[in-house]
Amino acid sequence: MSTTLARKDTISRKWFILDAAGKPLGRTATKAADILRGKHKPIYTPNVDCGDFVIVINAAQAILTGNKLEQKYYRRHSGWVGGLKEISYKRLMQTRPNFAMTHAVRGMMAKNTIDRFALKRLRVFEGAEHKHEAQKPVAWTQQ
Repeated sequence: MSTTLARKDTISRKWFILDAAGKPLGRTATKAADILRGKHKPIYTPNVDCGDFVIVINAAQAILTGNKLEQKYYRRHSGWVGGLKEISYKRLMQTRPNFAMTHAVRGMMAKNTIDRFALKRLRVFEGAEHKHEAQKPVAWTQQ
């Protein structure tokens, strides 16, 4: 049985829209990571960047299940003593929902050069309007 392997020069990239309104943040991030990586394509090859562009709209209306809104924190450290900064997801979703979605998608992907390039194809918007109509994006309907 033969195996089809993707080559970089034969990849065609499409634009997809994911609507995060009323859906869990993590499930939307997982779907976006799979599309960015190209795992939905039959020619998926792990060592080739064969993913598509993803536009996530309504990031501000994504939900967090359970008590994550009050109990989950985004933490960062400056590297200095006492440099730990933390912000609750309740406040993060109110002030920077784009960052929360991007951070979730980044966490779902592998930490290598292919996925660093794939993250550049992610566009996140708070509302339903986006500025990529010229690319003729298609709404993602598959589960």
